[in-house]
Amino acid sequence: MTYIYLIRHCEAMGNHKRLFQGSTDCEISEIGAIQLKFLKERFKDIKLDAVYSSPLIRAQKTAEAVSYGKGLRIITRKNLAELHGGVVEGKPFAEAFTAIPGLADAWNNHPQDFAPEGGEAMRDAYVRIYDEVMALARGNRGKTIAAATHGGVLRCLTCRILYNDITRLKDVPWHENTAVTLLKIDDNDKISVEFFNDYSHVPPEYMPKRNRIVGKA
Repeated sequence: MTYIYLIRHCEAMGNHKRLFQGSTDCEISEIGAIQLKFLKERFKDIKLDAVYSSPLIRAQKTAEAVSYGKGLRIITRKNLAELHGGVVEGKPFAEAFTAIPGLADAWNNHPQDFAPEGGEAMRDAYVRIYDEVMALARGNRGKTIAAATHGGVLRCLTCRILYNDITRLKDVPWHENTAVTLLKIDDNDKISVEFFNDYSHVPPEYMPKRNRIVGKA
């Protein structure tokens, strides 16, 4: 069996400021730094053979916490990055979405159709992240690895694994900052989910709750 720990990055300033971060390379927030201390503690006794990360700072620092003390070099993989938001990239979440006709409706009610001008369509991210995780699994047969990545693509991946139907994307919960998912993959590429979106290592006071529906606080 191959085991892959997938970790959503810690809170970054884009989360704190309610921006569409996407490919915007925001630094982590003060709360994000605290979350990483708890994540480091969670992983201190977990043996890993390799650690991968999105190229973005918030994921890289998360990978550093996961790999702390293990003597592993973090391997950057561009396909672990978040989807690019195009016309809403780096802009205030609610205002940018509601200013473009149909975009907020797609995000809220049928996210599989979210395709901002100049950005990456959700349907493309859905394929990209699955292909990347399977490539990591095939390149690490029989090993235990970790990968630090992002909320949007993790939601796509979870939808693919649980339902194999992108139209169910709305039914999949968002992964919280530093939440951990563990996949088990056999030699026939069959995936089972040991657990997902587990952020029990972080005390509730360091896990801000934010509604991801455009138009709600």
